[in-house]
Amino acid sequence: MPELEHIDGSETSLIDVDSEHVSTVPSDFTTQSIQTSTQAERIEREEEDRERTRKQKAHHAKEEAKKKAKKAGVIAKENAGNPVIVGNVVLTLLLAGGLGYSAYVKHKAGELTWKVAVIGFGIVGAFAAGDYFLSSFVPIIYDEE
Repeated sequence: MPELEHIDGSETSLIDVDSEHVSTVPSDFTTQSIQTSTQAERIEREEEDRERTRKQKAHHAKEEAKKKAKKAGVIAKENAGNPVIVGNVVLTLLLAGGLGYSAYVKHKAGELTWKVAVIGFGIVGAFAAGDYFLSSFVPIIYDEE
């Protein structure tokens, strides 16, 4: 009865069927992270695609930020003479400065707690709600003509 001859695996080579021509690869290719040149090229192309996509997203985000900044600048210029807007800005800066300073003083004295912070947030919320309702009624009263 014929028998097959046993050959040690370290001497055999396998064929890379993904390449345009037949070539042999080392027998320990299965332990390598990149096993074929075709796979290496594919991984390189995928990395280039990811980099290109990341750059495109960054460029798009930059353009969107420029558009928003330009729009905000136009709105600010249009409303620079509106006393409601100017009043809101002044009051907001005064409130933020006052709360920031009082929080700093409390922190230095070791008295800044969550209870004090919640009171500060409540003040900000009350200011925002009052400002919203007052601002919605004031333009009706204010007439530039």
